[in-house]
Amino acid sequence: MGLLEGKVALITGASRGIGKAIALKYAAEGADIAFTDLVVNQDTVAEIAAFGHKVKAYESNAADFAQTQEIVEQILADFGKIDILVNNAGITKDGLVMRMTEEQWDAVIAVNMKSAFNFMHAVVPAMARAKSGSIINMASIAGQMGNPGQVNYAATKAGLIAMAKSVAKEMGSRGIRANAIAPGFIISEMTNALPEAVREEYIKAIPLKRGGTPEDIANAALFLASDLSSYITGQVIPVNGGLYC
Repeated sequence: MGLLEGKVALITGASRGIGKAIALKYAAEGADIAFTDLVVNQDTVAEIAAFGHKVKAYESNAADFAQTQEIVEQILADFGKIDILVNNAGITKDGLVMRMTEEQWDAVIAVNMKSAFNFMHAVVPAMARAKSGSIINMASIAGQMGNPGQVNYAATKAGLIAMAKSVAKEMGSRGIRANAIAPGFIISEMTNALPEAVREEYIKAIPLKRGGTPEDIANAALFLASDLSSYITGQVIPVNGGLYC
């Protein structure tokens, strides 16, 4: 029996990358999966379905408040409940603060942080009625220590940490836990696009001398979603190889 047998997980931005890795990990541990993305990858749906559990993908703009409410209502109708919410949707639009445009700022705030509020606002009432739930915000090491050229991204990731801590205090009496994961340098399409010299400098600075993988993040997300972490709320789990201690 898997760690998430009988659970329903909602994961935003799960067509690829870390979100996809979390969806696959949850399905392998017995969860039914609902996931959203701006454009759904049907290959991801098929990969998740191969574990033999229910899966359904929903195309949605996570930054749209009204649309999010409608999507969550549809998921509740399709699955009957939501036990786990992973706020993973995110983008980057980097630039030095003196050159960053208003559009770059607004877009990252909307997708990375407002989307998390949208989904928590929509999901928490159902969790409160069930007196149970685990919310996981995908933050970043950038939200803990900052990062040049990412004032918008770092602000949203710090915000996701603060949101998790606040919701943990608000909803703990209803059996709802809220935590954040702060990944470090994770091997992905985004980091693979960096110049090799830049990637090598990151690796040199990491005590474990390697970049992380989406699977490393998925393992932490599994822990926070499962009963193994039933007395953990309002915390930030760093998955960074020791890059920030």
